[in-house]
Amino acid sequence: MIDTRSSFSLDGRVAVVTGGTRGLGEGFARALGGAGASVMLLGRDRARGEAVATELIGEGVDAAYLTADVTEPDEVTRALEETITRFGRCDILVNNAGACVHAPALDVTPEDWRKVMSVNLDAVWTCSQTFGRHFVEQRAGVIVNIGSMSGLIVNRPQWQPAYNASKAAVHHLTRSLAAEWGEFGVRVNALAPGYIKTDMSPVDEPRFRQNWIEDAPLRRYGTVEELAPAVVFLASDASSFITGSVLVADGGYTAF
Repeated sequence: MIDTRSSFSLDGRVAVVTGGTRGLGEGFARALGGAGASVMLLGRDRARGEAVATELIGEGVDAAYLTADVTEPDEVTRALEETITRFGRCDILVNNAGACVHAPALDVTPEDWRKVMSVNLDAVWTCSQTFGRHFVEQRAGVIVNIGSMSGLIVNRPQWQPAYNASKAAVHHLTRSLAAEWGEFGVRVNALAPGYIKTDMSPVDEPRFRQNWIEDAPLRRYGTVEELAPAVVFLASDASSFITGSVLVADGGYTAF
């Protein structure tokens, strides 16, 4: 018999989730905590972050919140140090923080482009390098980068070239880091979600139904609760032979 339950267990491990105070990040934090991990939430909304951490603690999860801007290298270093101080170790990094600007290519300003790349790519690089150095030194660790099916296709009817380019870069950065750090026991994978219902994603708007819903084989959007277990899978020993992969969870959207 294969002990499947223990393979998915994160008991005794510590996970850091960037952008962990709402939406997908909050869902990922809850799922990781539910699998047994202690969780450090990183974000910029102190009130919201502390509220989520308090809820997790009430559910039996060892959790904490830290205000940190992951676009600032010094704050990323501080986040790692604070995590180790608070929990005694760090085993998992989920690079979830993200930004998007909806605009046709000719209307994207230099400021728009830099804003998206700063959060979606530069911060993923900084966090991965900072935490990755720690993981390489301890010869164990897992990084899960949150990419997007937008790194594989071009969304419509809205245009978002900066976001699409940033997520494609995240996917390939994932492969690059996995190739370098595998020999040190560090795994790096990415999760590429499709259309998921959150407060910031207008999946219920009729104008998007044809392109976002009807064009997908499952003909519906996904939920945070459906997506979050995939992060647990990638963070746990259940995926111990998987690295450098991009797991697409899009209801089949990219099949067409």
